[in-house]
Amino acid sequence: MSDRLSLIEELVAAATKAGADAAEAILVSGTSLGVQVRQGKSEELERSEHNDVGLRVFVGSKTAIVSTTSTDPAGFNRLIEQAVSMARVVPEDRFAGLCDRSLVGRFTANTLDLVDGAEPDVAALTERAGAAEEAALAVPGVTNSQGGSAGYGRSDIMLAHSNGFAGHYARTSHSVSATVLAGSGTGMQRDYDYDSRVHLSDLDDPSMIGRSAGTRAVARLNPVKPRTGRMPVVFDPRVSNSLLGHLASAINGAAIARGTSFLKERMGTRILPTGINVTDDPTRVRASRSKPFDGEGVATAPLMLVENGELRSWVLDGRSGRQLGQPSTGHAGRGPSSPPSPSPTNLFLNGGAVTPEALIADIAEGVYLNEMMGNAVNGLTGDYSRGAAGYMIRNGALAEPIAEFTIAGNLMEMFAELQAANDLVFKRGTDAPTIRIDTLTIAGA
Repeated sequence: MSDRLSLIEELVAAATKAGADAAEAILVSGTSLGVQVRQGKSEELERSEHNDVGLRVFVGSKTAIVSTTSTDPAGFNRLIEQAVSMARVVPEDRFAGLCDRSLVGRFTANTLDLVDGAEPDVAALTERAGAAEEAALAVPGVTNSQGGSAGYGRSDIMLAHSNGFAGHYARTSHSVSATVLAGSGTGMQRDYDYDSRVHLSDLDDPSMIGRSAGTRAVARLNPVKPRTGRMPVVFDPRVSNSLLGHLASAINGAAIARGTSFLKERMGTRILPTGINVTDDPTRVRASRSKPFDGEGVATAPLMLVENGELRSWVLDGRSGRQLGQPSTGHAGRGPSSPPSPSPTNLFLNGGAVTPEALIADIAEGVYLNEMMGNAVNGLTGDYSRGAAGYMIRNGALAEPIAEFTIAGNLMEMFAELQAANDLVFKRGTDAPTIRIDTLTIAGA
């Protein structure tokens, strides 16, 4: 990979010689292999490889981006000519530029353990996918399968700037999933489970994934609609991370700079209950979104976004930081054909002190959610409405399955009264424990 890093360093140097005041180049290459097994037979096999090169140039305060799928240096002069010509005619952007917090030097090693050296073959993936589906089909009540899947991927990211930064890191992924149906006719219910990890040794057992998918599907049979009204709602960890996703959107530096976030005036104030923290940690070892530097070459570090309930930081890249008069937080994400933008990495909420069982024990009537649909969320006002499915809570215990209803509220109020359990597990990249909110509107029967 050192040859490819040198390649984009040469591309950046050539761009500055051709008239760019500053330049950066990114090369993303990847390999993926995936299989699907259905009813015990291999149904799908897919392998892909890609190389994508992006070049961003600056002419004064004007900027342009071009990209290509070719790594042949013979085409670089044309790529540079296009980029510089475009930059000279686009409108000025006084906030554009390379990030002044970028590292300087070559960075090709890290301690985040993001690469599993063993690449599985088709036979190993097929066996993994088959084991997941077989375990799911063995659950009493499961009547059909949409398949078991397994996959492997590797991505290599190389970034170089005209300010002297050049870096490379790679990441692997192993995944397994199962999706099955329970019941028959119009009463069929579908559910799934999955896991994805950087290292194969950390991946959940395929049979466990399959059993979970089958058990979930059977448990959803014969759902009813809950009554319409206001009642406590408990979010399973499978969906509670969506609330954290809405929070991340609201504290994204680009939204704050545009003035389109309902939290834009809340820096330094309490937005979550005392004891609750929200952290983004791009340095967590063997984690799916970890990286040693961000999309602008800024060194990554853990960042406390909400501490003891108080909002402490926006999620910033270089441009949004300049708009707000603040330094980048090292959270620039980007692709070869797009400019950097603020993006969280390994985001999680913690601080809960009670078990999930204790969290629902005093609920006489409420709703437990484990699936959500749609996304009617107003980022400017915080108004929230989503379709959902799950179970009724009756006298502190889960009861009959429910479906075809919506929940509604306002995120500002929801965040303020949020209660968290102590069952946080790092699995999805954006992770939260079981969460309870006491006063949401249910629109059902």
